[in-house]
Amino acid sequence: MAEAINNQEVQPEFNIQRIYVKDVSFEAPNTPLVFQKEWQPEVGLDMDTKTNLLADSIYEVVLTLTVTCKLGDETAFLCEVHQAGIFTIGNLPEQQLAHCLAAFCPNILFPYARETVASMVNRGSFPQLNLAPVNFDALFAQHVAQLQAQQATADA
Repeated sequence: MAEAINNQEVQPEFNIQRIYVKDVSFEAPNTPLVFQKEWQPEVGLDMDTKTNLLADSIYEVVLTLTVTCKLGDETAFLCEVHQAGIFTIGNLPEQQLAHCLAAFCPNILFPYARETVASMVNRGSFPQLNLAPVNFDALFAQHVAQLQAQQATADA
């Protein structure tokens, strides 16, 4: 019986322990004057992810979204959300673990961060803002390709 257990493959492990807002900030520095202007905003989105190893196979992933909305040279609002999650991830090869932490986990966190941004913008009395979906898998693949190109350049 013990021999049968030893011969079995170790299965990958993935569990969501908790999803939470770690930090949120909303600023509307030019109100109320900005409300009197024609609403033709330029909206910028910056994203970042950070990973912290909390314990063996337990990771905190933090997705940061910073939304800047400008009317010409003036900032209408600035909203920043740090959406975090604690994930148990085990028995994955290094490349799959990297993909899981940089793409899969942010894919889970993004809808929560998106809703928080929309809520904060609404509370600021600005028109509804729905961020477009983000393809974290494509961003991860692009990041890996950049690293490989840098390594190839360094080796040459």
